[in-house]
Amino acid sequence: MSFKIAFIGAGSLGFTRGLVRDILTFPALRDATISLMDIDKDRLEFARRACEIIVERGNYPARIETSLIRKEALDNADAVLCTILSGGVDVWQHDILIPKKYGVDTNVGDTRGISGIFRALRTIPVMVDICKDMERYCPDAILLNYTNPMAMLCRAMQRTSAIRATGLCHSVQGTAGMLAKWIGAPMDEVTYVCAGINHQAWYIDYLWKGRDANPLIRNAIVRRRKIYNAEQVRNEMFLHLGYYVTESSGHNSEYNWWFRKRPDLIEKYCTTGTNWNPGHYAYILDRYRERERDWKRDLRKWFKDGAPLSLERGQEYAASIINAYAGGEPFEFNGNVANRGAISNLPDAVCVEVPVLANRRGFNTICVGQLPPQCAILNQVNIAVEEMTVEAALTGDPELVLHAALYDPLCAAVLSMAEIRKMVAEMLRKNKRWLPLFKSVKV
Repeated sequence: MSFKIAFIGAGSLGFTRGLVRDILTFPALRDATISLMDIDKDRLEFARRACEIIVERGNYPARIETSLIRKEALDNADAVLCTILSGGVDVWQHDILIPKKYGVDTNVGDTRGISGIFRALRTIPVMVDICKDMERYCPDAILLNYTNPMAMLCRAMQRTSAIRATGLCHSVQGTAGMLAKWIGAPMDEVTYVCAGINHQAWYIDYLWKGRDANPLIRNAIVRRRKIYNAEQVRNEMFLHLGYYVTESSGHNSEYNWWFRKRPDLIEKYCTTGTNWNPGHYAYILDRYRERERDWKRDLRKWFKDGAPLSLERGQEYAASIINAYAGGEPFEFNGNVANRGAISNLPDAVCVEVPVLANRRGFNTICVGQLPPQCAILNQVNIAVEEMTVEAALTGDPELVLHAALYDPLCAAVLSMAEIRKMVAEMLRKNKRWLPLFKSVKV
C-alpha cells in the first residue's frame, strides 16, 4: 500500500501545494495518497486542482483525494500535517485590539503573551480533538503541526495523547542562515546547536569551520549599522545575554519586559527592521482581511497564468521528516517535543524546541544539556505562563487565564494586577462562543 499523508487545513494553499511538491520528489513517496481536508469547500477544491497539476506535471503515480470530514482524511493515514486556524480575523483581531486599549502594545500576537494566550484557548480543544481522532483512525501516524501558538498547542497534545506529535517552525533554520550571511559564512560550513522553547530558542553553539562564530556575529552587529537595525531587539538581546535567539525582533519584542513597555522604548527599538513598527498590528489585520476577501481572485489568476510552480524540492522540513519515517534517509531537525531531560535546567514535562532525529521509529530527541542561566530564566518565565494557559484550556478555569496573564512579562511590565484582571475579563467575554469548556468567563 502507498504511504498516506493527510493535510488538515489544506486550504492553506501556498503551504499545501509547496509541501505536496516536496513530498513527491522522494522516491519512497512518489506514489503517496495525498488526502486533503478543509472545512471550506471552495478552498479545498482549489487545493485539489493545484495538487493534481503537480502530480500531472511530475508524472507521479500519486493519488489526490479530498474530504470535508476530518475522520475520512485521517483514516489509515501514516503522517498528518496540521495548518488550521481556529477563527478568522473577526475573532482574533481582538487578541490585539483589546490589549492595545489597555496599553499593551503587541506586535504579531500569535505565539505567547496575552494575545497568544487567547489564541491557545481557542485552538487547544481543536488540536486535542484531532489527536483523539488520530488515536481511533490512525494511531501509528506521526503528526507535524504548523499552527501557532506552537509551544502551547504541542504541550497540550503531548500531555493528553500518545500520538507522536511535534511542531515545526522556520525560525531556527531561518535565523541560522541570517547569521551566516552576516558573517560571510557558507551555510555548508556552519554547524550549530539550538535549544530552548519555540520562538525563544538559543544558539548555544554556533560554529564556522568548527570555531566559535559569536565574536564575528558581535563584530558585525556593533560595526555595521545596517545589520544592527535589521534586528534591533534580537541584536540587543545578543549583546546583553551573549547568545542569539530565534524568531524575528517583532515577535521577540513581545516575549520579555525590555522593549515594549513604554512608547519611547518602542520608538527606539521597534521601529526599524522587518517592518515591526508600532502600527504593524493594524497592517497585519488589514492584510489578513484583504487575504480573506481576495484569495479566490488571486488563485484564479494563478491558474489562469498557467499555475507557475517549480517541481524542484524546496527547503521545507516536513517532507524530509515524512520521508525518514517512511524508511528513507534519517533527518535531523529542530522540533517541539516533550523535554524529558533534553534540556536539563528546564522543567521535565514541558514542550521544548531541541534537535530531533526522525527515522522509522518516529521522533528521537537529542539531549543538549543545560542552557546558559540567563537564557533559561527567560524560558522558564514564559513556560510558566504557557503551563497555566494549557491547564486553563483543558479545564475551563478562567482564574488560570488571569494568572497566566498576571505573569506574562509584557502585561506585568505595563499594567497593574487590577488592570490585567479587567482586560482578561473583557477578552473572555469577547471569546465566549469559542470557549465552550468555560462554564464561566468571569474573573
